[in-house]
Amino acid sequence: MCGICGIVRFDSRPIDATELAHASAALRHRGPDAAGAWTDPARSSAGFAAARLSVIDPRTIANQPLHSGDGRYHLVFNGELYNFREIRHELSAAGVRFVTENDAEVVLHACAMWGTDALRRLNGMWAFAFYDSVERTGFLCRDRFGIKPLFYAADGRAIRFASELGSLCRFEDWDRDVDPSAVSELLQFGYISHPSSIYAVAKRLPPGHFLRFDAKSAESSAFYYKWPTTTKSERELPYGEACESLRTILADAIVSQRVSDVPIGAFLSGGVDSSIVVARLASASARPIQTFSIGYANQPAYDESGPAREVARVFGTDHHEIILSESDVLDVLPGVLDHLHEPVGDSSILPTSLVSRFARSWVTVALGGDGSDELFGGYWRYLGHASLAAYRRAPGWIRKHLIAPLLGMATASKGTAFGNRSRQFQKLLRGDVDDPFLRHILWSRLATPEEPSLFNDSRWETEATRRFLFRIGAEAGGADGADPLRAILRFDLAVPLPCDMLQKVDLASMMHSLEVRVPFLDHRLVEFALSLPTSYKIDRGMRKRILLDAHQEILPDFVLDRAKQGFEVPVGEFFRGALRESFHDIVNRATVEQLGIVSYDAVEAAFRDHFERRSEHADLLFALYSLCWWLRRRRI
Repeated sequence: MCGICGIVRFDSRPIDATELAHASAALRHRGPDAAGAWTDPARSSAGFAAARLSVIDPRTIANQPLHSGDGRYHLVFNGELYNFREIRHELSAAGVRFVTENDAEVVLHACAMWGTDALRRLNGMWAFAFYDSVERTGFLCRDRFGIKPLFYAADGRAIRFASELGSLCRFEDWDRDVDPSAVSELLQFGYISHPSSIYAVAKRLPPGHFLRFDAKSAESSAFYYKWPTTTKSERELPYGEACESLRTILADAIVSQRVSDVPIGAFLSGGVDSSIVVARLASASARPIQTFSIGYANQPAYDESGPAREVARVFGTDHHEIILSESDVLDVLPGVLDHLHEPVGDSSILPTSLVSRFARSWVTVALGGDGSDELFGGYWRYLGHASLAAYRRAPGWIRKHLIAPLLGMATASKGTAFGNRSRQFQKLLRGDVDDPFLRHILWSRLATPEEPSLFNDSRWETEATRRFLFRIGAEAGGADGADPLRAILRFDLAVPLPCDMLQKVDLASMMHSLEVRVPFLDHRLVEFALSLPTSYKIDRGMRKRILLDAHQEILPDFVLDRAKQGFEVPVGEFFRGALRESFHDIVNRATVEQLGIVSYDAVEAAFRDHFERRSEHADLLFALYSLCWWLRRRRI
């Protein structure tokens, strides 16, 4: 695991070694064990650098950048390849000589031998840059599902790339204008979707894409991997056989991701996903595995430490937990926000950072359960379509004069079970439209559509909604057209998962030099899950149906019966209390109005409604807070 960066120039300017060193230094939190840089000695038109977190073959000979024996091919690689031994064996049989036991060297020689055809052979998570200094050609690449990030800025002078925007910004000769469309997405949906970034020029390489370049220019990115299409005409695997196949594929994915030369453990919340990972790791390990969880003092609605502790007891893990106070969370907030070089709208980056810092005291690698909700229908909004249909069956006068008014008067809050249920029902009615795709977009938004717009111009709202509707429609082309939920699940896997969840986990974990692996996103498992009908996943008020049924003999009943709980902090209560003054200091009129697209009066109205508990705007307020914090730091 590493932080990588580099530049390939298309003009006559030589590589600035100092600039490259500064870009690499900005990534040392990702790779504290070693740092290296290389510039093309013949032409000085290309330069690569890496900061290494040593996980496989920690010897200095495996430090990056890596080079072929003849000095022609060069690589910087961030990630892990879980099948590198199989590919290494194939390459060795073809006459390739290896000098390390590292997976990155396998990627180097695979790309040298097969070019971009090597990409379909890889099983893992990665972002890398490969360069042929003889032909002066190369390509950037990102893994199939966007587990590892890669940003780039290309123009007529050069292409620059980096694992994080903070490193990319150390390359000086590209424009830093803020992209207003990205701001619009952030404030509406809580994240910025690929290929955009907060800067108009800087882009995210989309998942499953590569981008070629030569001595003169960079091409547009292109797919090397597309998800399989699924149609209703395909023979559906009987449910019992599907459960058996799911158990086998998922178990193999989890066990295969144990490969490591450094201590490894797992996050444990006590929910289904992390419990499956822990159960499989425990059964495959000779010693008790290390597990990690956090809880909250005096915040039972957010505390998962009890269930996690019980799961750890069942599977005999070496369990570590930390119980946090309000001040513990607030103390890390400035450091996390200062670390970000692009605003985020997901406040769960705070507990993710805390549990990552905690786990790093014992291990270098941790496995998590991300991706399961998108694969198997774990979010409430997937059930919302059936719930809305049931609501619509009630007589119109009851809905209009009784149910809707009562829900409108109820206090919405994530802090109590009743308040959270009220919030969910209010959100359900927000999507009371006929189009299931538009319904999903409305349920995914941070602010309700009936409230005053945050934006000075309505086009900022309509543009983002139109773009997301187009993306869901595009996914429908690869799914059963009679089942809109299939397209919706594919969209969530393609866009919110990499742009929100995986981005957050990467930033928060690598901030503390912790590698997080995601076995649910093994491409074999993803392809299998995409082939299943949605009735196997979401049925009769049950989410993750097949995942639960497939593991009934492995997981204890209290895990199978437990309601889903988000990994969150009570940030909404913080804005009503400890962060109230800070919010107004950071999200002030001057900062908001410099954006040119957001109405400060609307921001103040949203805060008042939240503070007085007329609405729950915790997510929106955090997105605004993160954005304005970033804008303030950008001026420093």
